[in-house]
Amino acid sequence: MHVVVAGSSGFLGRRLVSELRGRGHDVTCLVRRDPDRDESRWDPQNGAVDAGLVRSADVVVNLAGAPLIGNPHSKKWAHDVLTSRRATTGLLAATIAAAATPPALVNASGVSWYGDHGPVELTEASDTRGHALLTRVCREWEAAAHPAAQAGARVVLLRTAPVQDRSNAPLRQQRLQFLAGLGGRLGSGRQHYPVISLRDWVGAAAYLVEHPTASGPANLCAPITPTNAEFTRALARLVHRPALLPAPAAAIRLAAGPMADEVLGSLNLRPAALLDLGYGFADPDVDAVLATGLRGSAA
Repeated sequence: MHVVVAGSSGFLGRRLVSELRGRGHDVTCLVRRDPDRDESRWDPQNGAVDAGLVRSADVVVNLAGAPLIGNPHSKKWAHDVLTSRRATTGLLAATIAAAATPPALVNASGVSWYGDHGPVELTEASDTRGHALLTRVCREWEAAAHPAAQAGARVVLLRTAPVQDRSNAPLRQQRLQFLAGLGGRLGSGRQHYPVISLRDWVGAAAYLVEHPTASGPANLCAPITPTNAEFTRALARLVHRPALLPAPAAAIRLAAGPMADEVLGSLNLRPAALLDLGYGFADPDVDAVLATGLRGSAA
């Protein structure tokens, strides 16, 4: 297949491009600088992209967007997080919709789409609740892909949980914090915290790119979702340190501002779409996810 990838320079994008090429696919990367071989320049904020390249692809993968690591109290950061995702998705979806035979669109999203549901198990059929910052971002992000779906394209929405790898946030910071003896549960610790290993994210994303019947939202998370307390105990055990310093909910709300609901909300997710399609997870629970993540990946 010919796959066009936006966001190919990011932590996940680099690894997905490598995986797709390793599986024999022809990959063209959309970049914002002068392009090299197998690259094409685009400018999503100004609506510029090689329409012929996009429309001739078999699959378009969009992972582009401003970094989620930033100052949670900054209105500019929140604005950039939203507008960058809306612009890239909207441009690619509109370009795909204008094709005589629309290519598939595999578009990034996040598990924050669901909002806080407490202990209730969630699948892709569950609703979206609340008005937390990233919940609102995910709603608009996914809505920007609608033109492609309305034109008959196969559209897959990658609702991604935090990807656990020691070379990247959040595990990079958490590992150092726990090694310093400063780890502990967040708030009550009863909130469910979906996770996924890097190798399962890459494997699942490639599987969805290749699978001709995959369509709609797909939860990219381990099949068994831990609570924050279970995550904390597993990480402390694996780094051989105690985790005795819980962070009170009030302190988290003060420090995290509009991102506090992402930390304290509960998402008891199940990757029903992937399981129904027959994807086999290498790391099905928090112990396996963290063991794999702490070994780390090549840069």
